[in-house]
Formats: sequence, structure tokens, C-alpha cells
Amino acid sequence: MTTAPSARPASPGAPAAAREVPWGEVWGQADAVAQLQAAASDPAQLAHAWLITGPPGSGRSTLAYAFAAALIAEPGDETAMRQVLAGTHPDLAALRTEGVIISIKDARALVERSYFAPSLGRYRVIVMEDADRMVERTSNVLLKALEEPPERTVWVLCAPSDADLLPTIRSRVRTLRLREPDVDDVARLITQRTGADPAVAEQSARLAQRHIGMAQRLATDEAARARRDETLRAVLRVRGVGDAVEVAARVVQAATEDAKALTAERDESEREALLRTLGIPAGSAVPPAVRGQLSALEDDQKRRATRSLRDGIDRVLTDLESMYRDTLMLQFSRGDDLINRELADELTALAAAWDAPRTLTVLDQISVTRTNLEGNAAPALALESLLITVASGRTP
Repeated sequence: MTTAPSARPASPGAPAAAREVPWGEVWGQADAVAQLQAAASDPAQLAHAWLITGPPGSGRSTLAYAFAAALIAEPGDETAMRQVLAGTHPDLAALRTEGVIISIKDARALVERSYFAPSLGRYRVIVMEDADRMVERTSNVLLKALEEPPERTVWVLCAPSDADLLPTIRSRVRTLRLREPDVDDVARLITQRTGADPAVAEQSARLAQRHIGMAQRLATDEAARARRDETLRAVLRVRGVGDAVEVAARVVQAATEDAKALTAERDESEREALLRTLGIPAGSAVPPAVRGQLSALEDDQKRRATRSLRDGIDRVLTDLESMYRDTLMLQFSRGDDLINRELADELTALAAAWDAPRTLTVLDQISVTRTNLEGNAAPALALESLLITVASGRTP
């Protein structure tokens, strides 16, 4: 359940204070850092529960762990701060689900940890990433802990928006909204981090719509850029039901292969590590007594694979939204701010062929598709339905 945050180098142009541990991992959020620094140093400004919101890739989790480090460690104790940032400090409890939703079991375990007094640090901090992945029953598990927290426990929840949480949760937390960086800011960061060509970094930041993690992947993976371009062009060529079925299958297949590539190596290393821990040599038969542990690991990996596939298809939907948003902008003579500039000619032709209501119908159907997928609709069927709307201009 406890996870370590990913490392993020500070922007070279950041203020000196922001480059220090633990805030050096945070990029582009000077106002948020200043507010949390003040709260960590002054109990009068410290709330018992916080909600950090911002678009995907804005650094919510990175900021949450930096805040946790500042709360737990004594001022100037960089060793303790680095322990928190690495996810190994005993006074940090963290939850990041790798399934589609956060389970009640995991939420209850986190609540139980919240009632322990800090063992070494000034505070016990509970970080819940992906708090938007709680269903209502799971959210209700947190309510009592948020209503009556122990004196030296601080909760830090992360979500894209406060609207993603129940009103009963929102009323018990202090919300901190992160700013969305500019495309040029993200491009400069990607160039600094990866050495990518500035033109490629700018294109990646724009196509990722300022999502830092996705921009970095696009900038460093030419195949990922090519898959994105191929998918959008394939959707632009959809003209009927047959095309819709074919393209939907190709999108799901590509997302499945992408998800496998992202998880396969990790799955194998986790399996090998578990077998080593159990004292089972590589290639040996697994004794019946420990098969349950191996089966539990495989179940966790299957849930992670399901989420990875859903996330991959969601990225496709986000890319399609950007394409039809560009189409709508062209229909209203606002073509100076396109996300998909590489498709300007094709989108200009589409804007002329369609009217604005049809484009809005497609955009609405993308939202419906996303909702259907969250409700466990079959990905291929959900995408087929969407692409039939693209082809016909009518909802099924």
C-alpha cells in the first residue's frame, strides 16, 4: 500500500528556496509551495486535512510528498525528509491504487494507520493519491477519520478536481488548487530533463496538453508519437459502420499492447522478487503452501493491467477531444490556437464539411464513452459506438 513518489528534478530557474529539500522536486507551483511551507512551519495555518487538485501531470502527488516531508521532519533534518520522499519513513502512510478503484479494504487500512501517534516525526501524514477513484462506500470509510482526526495526524488527498469527491469529503478538507503550466514552460522542462530537441519538446507538450508525464513520454518515444498520429488519422477516415468497427478494434489492440509493454517487465520482476523472498530457486516448482501468495500477486497484477488498459484508452479519448476541439475552433474562425497543428489541413477540411452542432455531438459522445468505460463497458463496443457517431453525426 505504501508507495514512493517519483523523483522530479527542479527547474533550474526556480527560486533558491524551492530547490531545497523537500521542495526541490516540485516544479512550477510557487504559490502552492509558499502556502504549504507556511502551514508546515506554523500550526495556526495547518489544517488537519488537505485536498490538492490540478490537472493530470501538474504534480499533485509530488507536492503532497514534499508537504509530508516538511511536516514529518524537524526543520533542517534532510535525512528524514529524504526518507519521506522515498516513501520509507514510518510516519508516512501512502496509498496509490493500481486498480480501477480504491478498495474499501485499503481505505480501512489507511484509516487505521491514521490513528497511530507519530513514532519519530512531528506529525503522522496520510497521503492518498488518486482520491477520485473512491466509490461512495469507500469515501464513507474516510468520513469519521476526517471528522475526528488525532491531534498530530494530517491527511493529504490528491485528485484532478474537488468535484471528483463527495461533498461530505470536500467539506472536511482545505482545498489547494494547482496552476496549469503553459506549453512553453512544459517544453522547457522536458528539454532540460531529457535533452530533447526544443521543437520536439514543444510539439510533445502541446499534444499532451501540458501533461508533464505524457509530454515527457511523447518527447522521448518516437513510436508513441507515431501511434498517436496514426490513431487520429484513422478516426478521420471513418465513414461508416465497417470503418468504425475496424478502427475501434485497432485502437483497443494498440492500447492493449501498450499496456502490456508498460507492465510486463514489472510483473516479471515482482514475481521473481516474491519467489526469492520465499526461498524458491528460479525455475523450480512452486510448493502448494505458497501458491496462495503467488496467486494474490497475480490478481494484483491483473487489476493493474486492467487499469493500464483503461488509462490507455482514456488517453485516446483525450486526444480525440483535442482533435474535435480544434475542429470547433476552426468552425468559429479561431484557428490560431490549435493543439493538433500537424493535422491543420485535414481539420480545416473537416470543419468545412461539418457544422458546429455535429462537432458538439461528437464531443458530447466522447464524454458519454468515458462514462460508459468507467461503468465497465467493453472497450471495443464503447469505441465502436463513439465512432459510429463520428461517421453519422448521430448518437446510437
